[in-house]
Amino acid sequence: MAHQYINPDAVSKPAYYTHVVVGTGKVVFISGQVAIDASGNVVGAGDLGAQAEQVFKNLEACLASAGATFADVTKLTTFIVGYQAARDRPILGAARQKYLPATNPPASTLVGVQALATPDIMIEIEATAVLPA
Repeated sequence: MAHQYINPDAVSKPAYYTHVVVGTGKVVFISGQVAIDASGNVVGAGDLGAQAEQVFKNLEACLASAGATFADVTKLTTFIVGYQAARDRPILGAARQKYLPATNPPASTLVGVQALATPDIMIEIEATAVLPA
């Protein structure tokens, strides 16, 4: 069964995410991914765009390891250090548009945080995907 995407009339219509995604099948939980490459090196220190790109590459690899793609993602939670909407939302939006489906995007939460695992890490994204039963 395909996922069901719902934007209830009683809440605002979002532009780049879906309020409610109902999935039936195998659930895949992906730990928060940060801008660290396969060799363990931080990518893009001080550059949110470069870090977001690496995070989405890491998410893509994690999804593929479970037989999933970004089309199967039902929920993303994004954490950004020292979040400033005017500065950071366009940068994050550009990365999201490159990887996430234009129609039926996942449910999403964006949280500004004081710090993440190490001082060089600016962004972390965790994902939940649902594969068909």
